[in-house]
Amino acid sequence: MTWLFESEEIETLPEDCVGFVYLITNLTNNRKYIGKKLARFKTTKPPLKGRKNKRRGTKESNWREYYGSNDELNEEITQLGTEKFKREILYYCKTKAECSYIEAREQFRHKVLETKEYYNGHIQVRVHGSHIINKLSSNS
Repeated sequence: MTWLFESEEIETLPEDCVGFVYLITNLTNNRKYIGKKLARFKTTKPPLKGRKNKRRGTKESNWREYYGSNDELNEEITQLGTEKFKREILYYCKTKAECSYIEAREQFRHKVLETKEYYNGHIQVRVHGSHIINKLSSNS
Protein backbone atom coordinates (compact mmCIF):
# COMPACT_ATOMS: atom_id res chain seq x y z
CA MET A 1 0.00 0.00 0.00
CA THR A 2 1.35 3.36 -0.98
CA TRP A 3 0.75 6.92 0.14
CA LEU A 4 -1.60 9.18 -1.84
CA PHE A 5 -1.45 12.96 -2.17
CA GLU A 6 -4.35 14.60 -4.00
CA SER A 7 -5.31 11.13 -5.35
CA GLU A 8 -1.85 10.49 -6.85
CA GLU A 9 0.58 7.85 -5.60
CA ILE A 10 3.69 9.25 -3.90
CA GLU A 11 7.10 7.61 -4.30
CA THR A 12 9.26 10.45 -2.98
CA LEU A 13 8.67 13.47 -0.76
CA PRO A 14 9.46 17.04 -1.85
CA GLU A 15 13.04 18.10 -1.09
CA ASP A 16 11.98 20.79 1.43
CA CYS A 17 9.57 18.45 3.25
CA VAL A 18 10.46 17.86 6.91
CA GLY A 19 7.32 15.82 7.54
CA PHE A 20 3.67 15.48 6.67
CA VAL A 21 0.21 15.27 8.21
CA TYR A 22 -1.76 12.23 7.10
CA LEU A 23 -5.13 10.51 7.20
CA ILE A 24 -5.46 6.73 7.35
CA THR A 25 -8.92 5.31 6.57
CA ASN A 26 -10.13 1.80 7.32
CA LEU A 27 -12.05 0.91 4.15
CA THR A 28 -14.17 -1.77 5.91
CA ASN A 29 -15.76 0.50 8.54
CA ASN A 30 -14.65 4.03 7.50
CA ARG A 31 -12.85 4.73 10.80
CA LYS A 32 -9.98 7.19 10.45
CA TYR A 33 -6.76 8.29 12.06
CA ILE A 34 -5.07 11.71 11.73
CA GLY A 35 -1.37 11.90 12.53
CA LYS A 36 2.00 13.26 11.49
CA LYS A 37 5.21 11.64 10.31
CA LEU A 38 8.71 13.05 9.98
CA ALA A 39 10.49 12.45 6.69
CA ARG A 40 14.00 12.25 8.14
CA PHE A 41 15.64 11.54 11.48
CA LYS A 42 18.82 13.07 12.84
CA THR A 43 21.67 10.64 13.40
CA THR A 44 24.75 10.87 15.59
CA LYS A 45 27.83 8.72 15.11
CA PRO A 46 30.90 8.55 17.35
CA PRO A 47 33.87 10.71 16.35
CA LEU A 48 36.51 9.40 14.00
CA LYS A 49 39.74 8.18 15.55
CA GLY A 50 41.75 11.10 16.93
CA ARG A 51 38.77 13.51 16.72
CA LYS A 52 36.44 14.88 19.41
CA ASN A 53 33.43 15.98 17.37
CA LYS A 54 30.49 13.62 16.96
CA ARG A 55 29.42 13.11 13.37
CA ARG A 56 25.89 14.30 12.73
CA GLY A 57 23.69 13.63 9.76
CA THR A 58 20.21 12.56 8.71
CA LYS A 59 18.58 9.43 7.38
CA GLU A 60 15.21 8.78 5.84
CA SER A 61 12.52 7.68 8.29
CA ASN A 62 10.32 4.63 7.78
CA TRP A 63 7.54 6.78 6.30
CA ARG A 64 7.02 4.43 3.34
CA GLU A 65 5.94 1.52 5.60
CA TYR A 66 4.38 3.62 8.38
CA TYR A 67 0.78 3.07 9.46
CA GLY A 68 0.44 5.26 12.54
CA SER A 69 1.22 4.88 16.23
CA ASN A 70 -2.25 3.97 17.49
CA ASP A 71 -2.39 0.44 18.99
CA GLU A 72 -6.01 -0.22 18.01
CA LEU A 73 -5.33 0.89 14.43
CA ASN A 74 -2.20 -1.26 14.14
CA GLU A 75 -4.06 -4.27 15.55
CA GLU A 76 -6.76 -3.90 12.89
CA ILE A 77 -4.11 -3.51 10.17
CA THR A 78 -2.56 -6.79 11.32
CA GLN A 79 -5.95 -8.54 11.31
CA LEU A 80 -7.37 -7.12 8.07
CA GLY A 81 -4.22 -6.49 6.03
CA THR A 82 -2.82 -3.26 4.62
CA GLU A 83 -4.97 -3.47 1.47
CA LYS A 84 -8.04 -2.62 3.59
CA PHE A 85 -6.58 0.78 4.51
CA LYS A 86 -6.08 3.99 2.53
CA ARG A 87 -3.14 6.27 3.41
CA GLU A 88 -3.42 9.92 2.34
CA ILE A 89 -0.99 12.78 2.85
CA LEU A 90 -3.02 15.87 3.70
CA TYR A 91 -0.22 18.44 4.07
CA TYR A 92 3.51 18.59 3.45
CA CYS A 93 5.30 20.53 6.19
CA LYS A 94 8.55 22.47 6.00
CA THR A 95 9.24 22.51 9.77
CA LYS A 96 8.59 20.22 12.73
CA ALA A 97 6.58 22.96 14.45
CA GLU A 98 4.37 23.39 11.39
CA CYS A 99 3.84 19.61 11.32
CA SER A 100 2.78 19.53 14.99
CA TYR A 101 0.50 22.53 14.62
CA ILE A 102 -1.29 21.31 11.49
CA GLU A 103 -1.75 17.83 12.98
CA ALA A 104 -3.40 19.29 16.10
CA ARG A 105 -5.44 21.77 14.05
CA GLU A 106 -6.84 18.97 11.88
CA GLN A 107 -7.52 16.77 14.90
CA PHE A 108 -9.49 19.54 16.61
CA ARG A 109 -11.26 20.51 13.37
CA HIS A 110 -12.46 16.93 12.84
CA LYS A 111 -13.31 16.53 16.56
CA VAL A 112 -11.39 13.25 16.72
CA LEU A 113 -11.87 12.87 20.48
CA GLU A 114 -15.64 13.42 20.35
CA THR A 115 -16.57 10.50 18.13
CA LYS A 116 -15.80 6.80 17.68
CA GLU A 117 -15.29 7.52 13.95
CA TYR A 118 -11.60 8.19 14.70
CA TYR A 119 -8.95 5.94 16.22
CA ASN A 120 -7.22 8.96 17.83
CA GLY A 121 -7.24 8.65 21.61
CA HIS A 122 -5.46 11.87 22.56
CA ILE A 123 -4.18 15.12 21.11
CA GLN A 124 -0.70 16.11 22.17
CA VAL A 125 0.88 19.33 20.97
CA ARG A 126 3.32 21.94 22.17
CA VAL A 127 4.08 24.65 19.62
CA HIS A 128 5.33 28.21 20.04
CA GLY A 129 3.50 30.82 17.96
CA SER A 130 6.70 32.36 16.62
CA HIS A 131 7.45 29.09 14.83
CA ILE A 132 4.11 29.19 13.03
CA ILE A 133 2.92 32.73 12.24
CA ASN A 134 5.41 33.69 9.51
CA LYS A 135 5.76 30.21 8.03
CA LEU A 136 2.07 29.38 7.58
CA SER A 137 1.24 32.72 6.00
CA SER A 138 3.86 32.11 3.30
CA ASN A 139 2.41 28.63 2.46
CA SER A 140 -1.22 29.70 2.09
